[in-house]
Amino acid sequence: MVDTLIIGAGTAGCVLAARLSENPDHTVQVVEAGDHWARSDDFPPELADSADLPLGEEASWLWRYSVALTPDRPATIVRGRGIGGSGSVNGSYFIRATARDFAAWSRETGSPSWDFESALPYFRALEHDHDFGDHPGHGRSGPVPVRRAARPTPLVQEFGAACLDLGFDEVVDWNALPGGPESGVGPVPCTVGPPDASGRRHRVGPAHSYLLPALARPNLTVRGKTLVTRLLFQGTRVVGADCRVDGRPETIRADRVVLCAGAIESAALLLRSGIGPAEQSAASGIPVVADLPVGRWFTDHPEIGIDYRHPAPEGRSVPLEYVVEVDDIEIRPYTVAFTPGSYRLGVTLMRPTGAGRIRLTTADPQTAPRIDHGYLETAGDRARLHGAVELAGEILESMAAEPLGGTGPVSDDWLRDRLGTSQHLAGTCRMGRAGDPRAVVDERFRVHTVPGLSVVDLSVVPVPLSRGPQATVVLLAERAAAKLR
Repeated sequence: MVDTLIIGAGTAGCVLAARLSENPDHTVQVVEAGDHWARSDDFPPELADSADLPLGEEASWLWRYSVALTPDRPATIVRGRGIGGSGSVNGSYFIRATARDFAAWSRETGSPSWDFESALPYFRALEHDHDFGDHPGHGRSGPVPVRRAARPTPLVQEFGAACLDLGFDEVVDWNALPGGPESGVGPVPCTVGPPDASGRRHRVGPAHSYLLPALARPNLTVRGKTLVTRLLFQGTRVVGADCRVDGRPETIRADRVVLCAGAIESAALLLRSGIGPAEQSAASGIPVVADLPVGRWFTDHPEIGIDYRHPAPEGRSVPLEYVVEVDDIEIRPYTVAFTPGSYRLGVTLMRPTGAGRIRLTTADPQTAPRIDHGYLETAGDRARLHGAVELAGEILESMAAEPLGGTGPVSDDWLRDRLGTSQHLAGTCRMGRAGDPRAVVDERFRVHTVPGLSVVDLSVVPVPLSRGPQATVVLLAERAAAKLR
């Protein structure tokens, strides 16, 4: 029996385990379906270099899911599987969500406790910003290192110059007060270490910044290759979880269970356990524990990929050194080659009005849920992407780049042909007040009507985020730790 059982050792699970185990009288156990790497040297070498995106088809450190971006546009998305989760394999991007995002979040919860002013002390405490740590709104003593490219690659220098020529304001710090600029062009803050002798920067994910330093604590236990199949109940109260370890069933009992398995797996586990839409549970032969809207709504960032040629020499750096923001559009000049011999510009809608849905196809824990993104369903989303692609074409023209396949005329079919996703799926267990028919958890992360159970990961975010989610996930886990202590 443990005090807190954390299911999932991704970003949120690493943060929560480190913070809750600071109390030596509180026992914490973390179970992770992927590998448990107990030392930095145990991590696969492919995960070390921040210039790489280790997302190959054979990688053992990934979950893979077949999804429908639109009814006629299938795709495969991935999530990190192993200690650190997606934070161990991502592009190290660490831009805070904006004050506008937090204002919308606060409205959903009916409480000012989720506005930007309430979030700011946690942002300051968690970061060690090596560029702006002494500036207002920043910190220099937290566990998360934040750095920006001091000398961007030649391609990105060309991109930045083109954007300035087109009239965009220069942004030196996307995390500056008061709550982040809404538009401009500037360097991406990243969670990377200092350059080594060869000039490489190591990816510093949540496992390295939070979990590994805490592993020596006797009250903290972490187990890998442990698949949780179902939550365990006493009445409607959660008292543990059923697992499979090396093919053998096992039960872990706990005073409190916290799901940190990510927006897909946390939702799937709730659904398999009878916490979700009652008709879906009944159709799958699962006893209904709580009729809640798990999986009925999620958001992600639809992304149009424009491949192009440019004479700038390739350089090894983080995958995303600079971005342009224009209200709810983010344009990304990737430094990694998605297609040999060309570069890619990602044109991304950050606050889509459409939404997706996750649902079970079977109660078998080895079977992935069905994931429908619902991209391009609203006229507003299509119109915003049309305009954003035209802007991207102006940037490429100013860079003297050669788009492959052109950038227009931009029709709906043109968008679908180039449609992808940023893989920032969020909101499957959204936060909201009691009585809200869309809400699964309350503002303190507790699942409505199910005592002993909380969800702490990207699945609780109730609004689309206008920036990438990593900084927000660390923030919400820090806030959850303060509420769950």
